Amino acid sequence: MNDSGEPVPPPGRSARDRVAGLLSGALGSAIVMFVLLGAMWAVEVVDYVEGGALDQYGIVAQEPEGLPGILFAPFLHDGFGHLMANSVPLLILGFLAAIRGVGRFLWASIVVVLVSGAGVWLTSPPGTLTVGASGLVFGYFGYVVARGLFDRRALDILLGVVVAVLYYSILWGALPGEPGISWQGHLFGLIGGVLAAWLLRRRAVRDGV
Repeated sequence: MNDSGEPVPPPGRSARDRVAGLLSGALGSAIVMFVLLGAMWAVEVVDYVEGGALDQYGIVAQEPEGLPGILFAPFLHDGFGHLMANSVPLLILGFLAAIRGVGRFLWASIVVVLVSGAGVWLTSPPGTLTVGASGLVFGYFGYVVARGLFDRRALDILLGVVVAVLYYSILWGALPGEPGISWQGHLFGLIGGVLAAWLLRRRAVRDGV
């Protein structure tokens, strides 16, 4: 308490502690993203050897046996070209999404996968097979941008603005258009990312970073 008898709030973290925390978060973020991408590439190599046999385990719309594909689809791709197209934005956006902590990132990923996958299963034409990590790409985009709005920390706001400026064009992919592209996965991935940011928001933040 101070001289007037009022409680004194605990001191905030020093700048050094905040920098150390961010560096630790960046390292953990980089590791988890390289592991995630490594797993996707390993699965695609096996799929190539097996002649594309693994793709059948993706999301089969409106078919009960297609429900487990909600969990498997992000790790499956329609060839190396498809995987390469997803890898760079997934690495960048996933890294930024995970920089605040791996635990929070994993929960956000679960929300995105479930919302995106459920949306694809419910709204795609019956029997349509969907594979790919693009739902995660759109989910991480939505998560990083919305996290700045909900958490209201300087760094998160800055990252959200930068991501919105650099990647805003991907939003066109969430609209019906190009045949063979699951706009449903993109749209519901985006919704899942915003929902995850809201569910995982910090109620009170005093660090300023």
